[in-house]
Amino acid sequence: MKRKLTTDDIQAAIYGGAILGGGGGGMIAAGEKAATLALAVGDVSLWSADEFPSDGLTATVALVGAPAAPNPCLKPAHLIRTIDLLRDALPKDQQIVALNTNENGAETTSNGWFHAAMCGLPVMDLACNGRAHPTGMMGALGLHREKDYRSVQAWAGGDAGHYVEGLTQGGLEQASGVVRRASVEAGGMVAVARNPVTVEYACRHGAPGAISQAIALGHAWLNEGYEGALRCLQGKEIARGIVKHYSCEQVGGLDVGNVELADQAATVLRFVNEYMILEQNDRSVANFPDLLMTFTAEGKPVVSAHVREGMDIRVVLVPAQHLLLSRTMFMQELYQPLEALLGKTFSPA
Repeated sequence: MKRKLTTDDIQAAIYGGAILGGGGGGMIAAGEKAATLALAVGDVSLWSADEFPSDGLTATVALVGAPAAPNPCLKPAHLIRTIDLLRDALPKDQQIVALNTNENGAETTSNGWFHAAMCGLPVMDLACNGRAHPTGMMGALGLHREKDYRSVQAWAGGDAGHYVEGLTQGGLEQASGVVRRASVEAGGMVAVARNPVTVEYACRHGAPGAISQAIALGHAWLNEGYEGALRCLQGKEIARGIVKHYSCEQVGGLDVGNVELADQAATVLRFVNEYMILEQNDRSVANFPDLLMTFTAEGKPVVSAHVREGMDIRVVLVPAQHLLLSRTMFMQELYQPLEALLGKTFSPA
């Protein structure tokens, strides 16, 4: 169904996205600011996937970097610049008919809204993954398994003293690595437009309906609070306590760290942007792609980069089977870099 997004969708998309971010997916305040700006500068149309020709091209728009980096700088002009660079790189007979986000998150659910308002392209109600994930490879629809696929990725970001932009083409892993390194040079974050594929391919390997799901979840949280969000996602509170230890460092453009609670279960959350592992009493209880998310004592979602020692937080678990997930969530090879960062094995069998 085609519909124009309204101001009523903004907070729902941001807070629903924040919960589905699982600790990552960007910052709530930045997401609200970006979505508000998008609707202020033009119309943003959200179309279901079946409104597009199956052989039309959709491009993924994303933010790449470490949410807790001290000096990220992304401007609206950077977003549009990535679309211009990507369009210029495509053959003349290939036209982008839609934009889709890479994932759900506080900032990322509204990825593409500003682009759409300025470029006139509709946003497809689809994400490469219905929850947030830490690596570009996880948001690439399994294209690394497609023989001879050549990735095209455009990026831009940084303040005046650190601005970088560019376009890279090549193997998917190599191109994603170039963009990740560019985010470091830019001060922590870049906007990206990448990997045009057919609508049919995106639907088969991504998460159709992901944006509508985030908005529905956001309305449940806004209208019914913390308990309403849990009911909507069929999740449960698995821990609550005071944060006795918090660590976070930027490693290769990612936030890597731990959250330890002073509770009876000795709960530990390990994250790489998103929460990857929940341990209680030295035993793994839940692992990514299960959704693990932290909330304040009052029930407001709080991303991993904003957790602090002394906070009273709640931890929610939503099993993977209740989420809209890409096939990449079950590809063991994509977990290896994350396992190396955490020193833990947790990829799905």
